[in-house]
Amino acid sequence: MIAKTGRNAGKTEAGKDGFPSLSQTNIHGTCNPSSLVIVYDGIGLEQRRTANPLPYARVSIRMTTGTMNARTRFLGYSACALAGTLWGTGFYFGRLALNEMSVEYMVLYRFAFACLVMLPVALINLRRVRLTPGELKILLLSAFFGIPVQFLIQFHGLAHTTVSHASLMVGSMPVLLGVAAALFAGERLDKIGWFALIGSTVGVVLIVSGNQHGRSGPEHPTLLGDLLVVLSLITALAWVLLSKKLMETHSPLVVTAYTILTGSLMLAAWVLGAWLLSPLLHNHGTPPPFAHISITAWSALAAGGLACTATTTLLWNWGIHHVPASRAGVFLNIEPALGSILGVKLLGEHLGPFAWLGGALILTAAIILTTQGHELQPEIILE
Repeated sequence: MIAKTGRNAGKTEAGKDGFPSLSQTNIHGTCNPSSLVIVYDGIGLEQRRTANPLPYARVSIRMTTGTMNARTRFLGYSACALAGTLWGTGFYFGRLALNEMSVEYMVLYRFAFACLVMLPVALINLRRVRLTPGELKILLLSAFFGIPVQFLIQFHGLAHTTVSHASLMVGSMPVLLGVAAALFAGERLDKIGWFALIGSTVGVVLIVSGNQHGRSGPEHPTLLGDLLVVLSLITALAWVLLSKKLMETHSPLVVTAYTILTGSLMLAAWVLGAWLLSPLLHNHGTPPPFAHISITAWSALAAGGLACTATTTLLWNWGIHHVPASRAGVFLNIEPALGSILGVKLLGEHLGPFAWLGGALILTAAIILTTQGHELQPEIILE
């Protein structure tokens, strides 16, 4: 932008160097996002240092708007990409922990670590947040579906399938979000959206049909495990839609922090309550594992909670507020791609031809949907 101001445009005050003060000068012109150069009518810097006065002097701001936008966009995309990458390791770290404990305690420990980061966020914003009774009900429902229900179902699915299969299934989440927006938020799903939905559905069917039935365990995918992962994604949609209502009046980061903390309390009540009440119910309750857990499992739990849950939330919420949401959504596709690679390369898992084809269809559908301008409300994504 080149903005001109003249003596007839308004009065100015002299700055500390004797020049007209830009803050007191009426600026006229249009702003070009790629550059910002302010020109004012007066004795300029060049005029004092040269013998030939110039009619206008150009004063550059410390950093041009174009430079600021480019740097901010780069940092925003980098934050989203790093969040997607960390999400891609979630099932891998979950598998390492599941080798030494049950699903319930693995999920509980993971969110215990996540709460170490989210608790300060909630406390800092404690006085700023005022929830109405209706919003409190929505928060409780959102926390219930988003934390204990979703993650217990999802990791029970992981316990019966492979990391690579579970990761590829999660790749259908952007498409499910698009369908949910069309069904419940009044958004219209165009032809591209419907093709993406069909392609993603075919991909899921191919992955499930390619299972080696009759074998069970973490080394082999099963129909039960794959379907549980898909069910957890459907459950997550309820959490997404409920959270969206809260985020219309409250910060996404604050809503996410309160959701994680509230959901973690529900999870603790469910897991620890079953153990504490086991003598009364005459059941065999397993106490929380501590002593016999290896450093590898504790490291995986810490990484899952601190990096894959808490840090990703902070990175994602910051990133999507500095780049277009529709473009940021494409980084959600890093998770299924990286997760399947980790499963094959580090855990020795095997993907058959149907799984590779189905995974390709899911990723293609997700990429098409997230690069065609469809808003996926990615600020409410929690993996």
